[in-house]
Amino acid sequence: MSREKVYFKTFGCRTNQFDTQVMMSRLEDFDLCTEETEADVVVVNSCTVTNGADATVRGYINALKRRNPKARVVLAGCGAHSKGEELLAQGRVHGVMGHSEKERINEILHRPEGFYEIGDLEHVDSTVVSEFIGKSRAFIKIQEGCDFRCSYCIIPFVRGNARSHDEEQILEQVRRLAANGFGEFILTGTNVGSYGRDRGSSMAKLLKRLSMIRGVRRIRIGSLEPIQIDAEFKELLGEPWMAKHLHIALQHTSDRMLELMNRRNRYPEDLKLFEELAERGYALGTDFIVGHPGEGDAEWREAMERIRELPLTHVHAFTYSPREGTASAGMDLARVRGDIAKARHRELTETIREKNLRFRREHTRDLTVLVEGGGDGVYQGFDQYYNRVRIESAEDLANTWLLLNEVEAGQKENHARFSL
Repeated sequence: MSREKVYFKTFGCRTNQFDTQVMMSRLEDFDLCTEETEADVVVVNSCTVTNGADATVRGYINALKRRNPKARVVLAGCGAHSKGEELLAQGRVHGVMGHSEKERINEILHRPEGFYEIGDLEHVDSTVVSEFIGKSRAFIKIQEGCDFRCSYCIIPFVRGNARSHDEEQILEQVRRLAANGFGEFILTGTNVGSYGRDRGSSMAKLLKRLSMIRGVRRIRIGSLEPIQIDAEFKELLGEPWMAKHLHIALQHTSDRMLELMNRRNRYPEDLKLFEELAERGYALGTDFIVGHPGEGDAEWREAMERIRELPLTHVHAFTYSPREGTASAGMDLARVRGDIAKARHRELTETIREKNLRFRREHTRDLTVLVEGGGDGVYQGFDQYYNRVRIESAEDLANTWLLLNEVEAGQKENHARFSL
């Protein structure tokens, strides 16, 4: 009897990408497939951070029904907690499984009838993943959940409170992956900088131990909060294995907006921190929400003046999307018109694009690049500053490390030629 085939579709953040690898590693009685049209089961690891994310997942499921009407669709990820019951009742999915159930996926997928296995929000994974299928970099989930209660965010309600993974398990995870040829590791989680608070440890202590594992060449860290970059962490900034890029979530640069968002950071301290990190040679990215209720013209002008002051090189900009059940959605404040929010988003991203171009023009030598993919003479990867480099070469460069010294900064990415 032939084994059923399972296809995974992953939406959203790096944490979801890691969770997909956990589920893949737990499949014992099924075969993975790379084409959704060939699958008997499609597991949709969903994102629910915005209304747009929900709509994208729903659109994918609807389209999948047309492309492969016989496939059983299983909804996993954050959307399982926010929209799973509704989609199951509508008959759009065969089953729903929560975060805590992903390690039981082999058992769950055997069920012929529909199911709703939502589990709880206190679970911590115990799976050690030895391979990352289709990846050259490895994502390492070190914690789950968030204790912050930002007014716009639904994630704590679908991921739970902050809880750290076992440190020895994390180390074993990295040892196995390093032994299998991985050299770059990205530490991820819902609120990655909170790692260790519940275990008497810290991000800095974990980083020191990870750096001593043979084969670890570079460590990147997911989104940090400004208050999580403490003196112990700053002591590691000069280490050669630290990627020279930090993503620090500000969300806004107007103090009034930060207060409305129930954020713990304020601009004067943010500016001081960013200037200190930039002086240490770091590229700096941030998250920014455009169009939150109460964002008037005055707040936006102040925000953009401050954006121009900050030594930023990257931005992940969101247009505000109300999430049912969050404090922001119920605020009795003026709403930002869609066309205005769109124009502000464009102004912000264009400003950071110009800053990034200036940074790249000033950093064209001694770039350490992990080539992630390509072929037919054209490859690509990211340097230590998290800038993409497009490389022309007659050599097969896939999954190799390069030191580049003659790099040209193009409008959107860096360009280089390489030969032995």
